[in-house]
Amino acid sequence: MSVEAAAELSAVSIKGNLEQFLVVLSVSLSVATISRLFSWFRSIPYTLLLVIVGSGLAFVDVRLVNLSPELILEIFLPPLLFEAAWNMRWKDLKQSWFPVSIFAVLGVIISVLGVAWAVSTFTPLSLPIALLLGASLAATDPVSVVALFRELGASKRLTTIMEGESLFNDGVAVVAFLLLVGIPLGVQEFSLTETISRFGVFVGIGVGVGGLIGFGISYLTQRFDLPLVEQSLTLVSAYGTYLIAEELGGSGVIGVVTVGLILGNFGSRIGMNPRTRLIVSEFWEFLAFFVNSIVFLLIGDQINFGSLGSNLGLIIVAISAVVVTRMIVIFGLGNLSNLFTEIDINFREQTVLWWGGLRGGVSIALALSVPEILDGRQEIIDAVFGVVLFTLLIQGLTVQFLLERLNLIGDQPLRQEYSEALARRTALNRVLKYLANLGEDEINEEGDRAAEFLRYQYSLVKGQLQSIEEELEVLRRDHPSLMSIELEQVRERLLDIEADTYAELIRSGDLNENLSPLLRGAIDEAIARTLHEETEA
Repeated sequence: MSVEAAAELSAVSIKGNLEQFLVVLSVSLSVATISRLFSWFRSIPYTLLLVIVGSGLAFVDVRLVNLSPELILEIFLPPLLFEAAWNMRWKDLKQSWFPVSIFAVLGVIISVLGVAWAVSTFTPLSLPIALLLGASLAATDPVSVVALFRELGASKRLTTIMEGESLFNDGVAVVAFLLLVGIPLGVQEFSLTETISRFGVFVGIGVGVGGLIGFGISYLTQRFDLPLVEQSLTLVSAYGTYLIAEELGGSGVIGVVTVGLILGNFGSRIGMNPRTRLIVSEFWEFLAFFVNSIVFLLIGDQINFGSLGSNLGLIIVAISAVVVTRMIVIFGLGNLSNLFTEIDINFREQTVLWWGGLRGGVSIALALSVPEILDGRQEIIDAVFGVVLFTLLIQGLTVQFLLERLNLIGDQPLRQEYSEALARRTALNRVLKYLANLGEDEINEEGDRAAEFLRYQYSLVKGQLQSIEEELEVLRRDHPSLMSIELEQVRERLLDIEADTYAELIRSGDLNENLSPLLRGAIDEAIARTLHEETEA
């Protein structure tokens, strides 16, 4: 083939890929828009709507694009993991570390073995293939459930446990899959000691790479104040950590989670001013929405209904095994956690954690990455697709009903109303301060009509501020617990001022290293005392 022909073929390929990408993006954004316009669709999580639309396209044999497992694992997975870790507050995760840890580690082991036993016993699949299927299905993907928790106001602890478990068990499940994939290929034999040592190496390298990059970027961003550069560094850290950890023989997933936790909880505090943190958070919120839109649409689009029908028995066994093993994990390990920690995960919360253990993009990616030479690959893919569809469309659509029946919907709408009123008060106070600082001469320089308008605006803003203060007072009187929101905002502002001062002194050369926060303990103690006094009153 001539150089010109090869170049022309490459250009056609690039154009075709770009057209496919635009079609996928257009369909995704159309679903997002329609779901907000019609009230009936608002009750269905956005990610589930994407799967439904993708399934409909697959049913009429309209294929948007070929889904590559490497594309999900190397391009889509890092930003999804980083965004979740960036927004995960360490203090919340630390309080629930024990249940999160045992769900993520022991839970994956129980899931893999439970699914493998059921599938190898009740279907013709061999045990090595069944173990691969179990590892593929061990990773939970509760994106839509966590979004629903936040929207409806489920407890922060419940949301933290669900999201924290998903963050870490993704990494453990991927490591388990990589450890098991060589067994059916005959290139390795199962050895408990070797498996444990390899698992330690995978996790250790991932944590080490994530820690080095996370702390390195944290201290680097102390030296300058360039929002776009700092935002770009977070993007590079997500992909760079994943690729470096994988290249060194470790877990890229664990690495990304580690670097995201460090930058979100440490680096953003010592090296970024509040405005930069907001810019970075909004950037990752957009990127997560963008990637989720594509992944969940393509999950539905890749379904082969004919192949699913021929493996219906296997799918039913896999669904049953996933539901039962999830029940054992949550109720068994949840009660074990209650024995050893002060965190009491009650029966109602355990029920939601059990039913909310959805499967999604990671499971699909692992199934599609099974080597094509392996007998049973198509069965694994069909079983995983069947389970993912069941968990997303059946469990996902009934989680809200379950939350309502178990009376686990919190006061989030009320807290949102209070937070919005606080934000409006802050904004109007700044407007009022600006108007008050305008001297009479400056007002008169604007002309008679402009001066009259400015004086009118001053009185109008004062009146609106008074109305908001009255609204806040009523909310505080009727719901004293809302006071914690205002105190928490004050706490964050004070800690930001302290951290920004240290960072500024480092940038100017007056300080060589960052100092640990001095005010944190004193502020927390003052908040606790104030809330106690309010409650007593």
